[in-house]
Amino acid sequence: MADVIVIGGGPAGLTTALFTAKNGLSTTVFDTDKTWMHKAHLFNYPGIGSIDGTDYMETLRTQVDHFAAERHQGEEVTDVSDSDDGFVVTTDDDEYEADYVVLATGANRDLAEALGCAFDDDLVDVDVTMETSVEGAYATGAMVRAEEWQAVISAGDGAAAALNILSTEKGEHYHDFDVPADAESTFGSLVDEV
Repeated sequence: MADVIVIGGGPAGLTTALFTAKNGLSTTVFDTDKTWMHKAHLFNYPGIGSIDGTDYMETLRTQVDHFAAERHQGEEVTDVSDSDDGFVVTTDDDEYEADYVVLATGANRDLAEALGCAFDDDLVDVDVTMETSVEGAYATGAMVRAEEWQAVISAGDGAAAALNILSTEKGEHYHDFDVPADAESTFGSLVDEV
């Protein structure tokens, strides 16, 4: 059983996984690689001058993998349900359990509907931490926004969900903040790559 299951491998989902895995939560990601980022080129992402969307996704996957998130590349989630202990995520291959689930499936809101999340018109209704009406279930990115489909906004949604999960798990407000002196011990070989 994982602490966190993330469904979706775009900027929101992988950012969630980066934050949770980096901070010690066992994290499983289902990534079908159907992100719109393959059609994008980023000139408007702070700190990045210019990067092809596919290259950005590979960099983000490298970061997530570095922190030992279990990534199921190409395995599509067919259902999500809540259980006494958290959530059950179903694929054609297996069932997986987790304490928390983060939905990052772009504009596809089918899993949120199946889980019983509240909607506001066509959008999944979330609070400022991206938590849905189902406790422990989060929705991010295009699922919760009518028009603001930007990589940086989606990544921020994923970070907000992750920080709320981390705060809940640690029993106090958690702030993921690194300093240059910690770079080598935290990031190892990624210091020069990213």
